[in-house]
Amino acid sequence: MSLHSSLDPKAFGRVAVLFGGKSAERAVSLKSGAAVLEALQSAGVDAFGIDVGDDFLQRLTSERIDRAFIVLHGRGGEDGSMQGLLECAGIPYTGSGILASALAMDKLRTKRVWLSLGLPTPAHATLASEEDCHAAAAELGFPLFVKPAHEGSSIGMAKVADVEALIAAWKDASRYDSQVLVEQMIDGPEYTVAMLRGQVLPPIGLGTPHTFYDYDAKYLANDTQYRIPCGLPADKEAELKALTARACEAVGTQGWARADVMQDANGQFWLLEVNTVPGMTDHSLVPMAARAAGLDFQQLVLAILADSVEARG
Repeated sequence: MSLHSSLDPKAFGRVAVLFGGKSAERAVSLKSGAAVLEALQSAGVDAFGIDVGDDFLQRLTSERIDRAFIVLHGRGGEDGSMQGLLECAGIPYTGSGILASALAMDKLRTKRVWLSLGLPTPAHATLASEEDCHAAAAELGFPLFVKPAHEGSSIGMAKVADVEALIAAWKDASRYDSQVLVEQMIDGPEYTVAMLRGQVLPPIGLGTPHTFYDYDAKYLANDTQYRIPCGLPADKEAELKALTARACEAVGTQGWARADVMQDANGQFWLLEVNTVPGMTDHSLVPMAARAAGLDFQQLVLAILADSVEARG
């Protein structure tokens, strides 16, 4: 399948760009949605924006919506609930379906699926008490990463080096999610790899002076480094791309997605997570990878929208 859309912009009908929402990633989603909406409108698509709030069901029934472009990050938009609502309303939408969206949003269950297929992902445990923190420290050692199981954009994440810090990080992450995940830290370079219409885009190597690639490094900092080409030898880059394709296929992603991967000192790759509605801001990684593949932002947005036609009519 070609990365480019060959459809006439008018063929998409009236497109609602869904953004904002109520998740912890609302601020990022507002920026992503504004960029997508501008790109669609400038391409000649009959698009309008909806900041998804308490009146969304009313707007869903009162507005004429032929198709939805989902740019809602996090819970309420990326977790299968919006996808299910749109399915019930008979409105085609962009990106992954209900099951893949719900699965990818749950980092713990994603890891279980990968492990069942023999795909590499860091050793982990779940935290629900201080006793769990002590047990995880004994089992996994330090340093460790603590993260809410159902959040994105590195929200609630922390790197810890002792039990006291682990307990504090667990309590902080619990403010965002009742289920908290802790995993072994892979010491080495980080890569992010995007999928678009069944094809793997050029991997991006990430570098930051921060402790890790946190929210600030992702969206605010100007000292984050992005390497395209990613700097890997050809055989290792091919291995990374093949692993990403398998990881996304295991989850069942569709249309577009982005996987985050670490590499250890021995050259082994380790899967961290898959995002089914990645960021589309001026700092975002999927537009960066698309440019390396020859697509500007408008072409990328049209390609994502075109996939919704081919997948859902």
